[in-house]
Amino acid sequence: MTKNSSKFGIIVFHLFLSVLVAGIVLFVVLFGLKKYTQHGIEIQVPNVTELYVEEAKIILESEGLHIEVIDSTYSNKVPLGTIVEQNPNANSFVKNGRTIYVIKNANFRKPVILPELRDVSLRQAQASLSALGLVIDSIIYEPSAYRDLILDIRKNSIPLLAGTVLEVGTPIDLIVGQGQGTNNVEIPNVLGKTLEDARAWLMAHALTVGIVTYDIPPTEENKTQYIVYSQDPEIGTIVVEGSSVNLKLSMDIEKTVTADNEQDEEEFF
Repeated sequence: MTKNSSKFGIIVFHLFLSVLVAGIVLFVVLFGLKKYTQHGIEIQVPNVTELYVEEAKIILESEGLHIEVIDSTYSNKVPLGTIVEQNPNANSFVKNGRTIYVIKNANFRKPVILPELRDVSLRQAQASLSALGLVIDSIIYEPSAYRDLILDIRKNSIPLLAGTVLEVGTPIDLIVGQGQGTNNVEIPNVLGKTLEDARAWLMAHALTVGIVTYDIPPTEENKTQYIVYSQDPEIGTIVVEGSSVNLKLSMDIEKTVTADNEQDEEEFF
């Protein structure tokens, strides 16, 4: 074998050895990277909605996943303090170690103040209540001079005054006017009653409150102390269902007594 042939063989051997080493290194790197990233290995995300965060944490960590609360909200669809939403969604596939982001429901219902909704349109009342997070449980139509006008707001059949503090999600009932009916009714006596009692009594007779006036402008503190001393139409007048009765109110009890006496005299004669 010549000297040149020997040198050529050595060069070929070293090239072959270099290629072999490079191939081994490349294989090790690719295999290690694949194993490190767990390529092709995915975990199905459990459903953790409606669970408390601590419960969800135990479940997710047992699957090699993490949890992070990114926001809180209020929903009446899940229990207070539980998870409302999750991302990624349940049953999707993710890699080991992935963080599952969740939105938690509030621990308590936020208090809101009921606005004055009487004598506003049904559509306006619905928008106002929805913005506050209150729930309209039912809409009850009753005779009224005007259609789709709010006559009363109730909870468990009890009238609610404007300014009442309620919790978000509280269900309430709206009493809505359906327009005048065809039956005749007799105007009842509401003298001496507060405005709310007079309203309820008139509604029980398929009537509604019309124009309300005060002899002296009331304040928020004494408004409930005013009582009716005059009504129009008068007691006993026959009107159509849904008609309005105008009321005058005062804190002066003498005015009510005088009105009662005048009514008794009229009935006597």
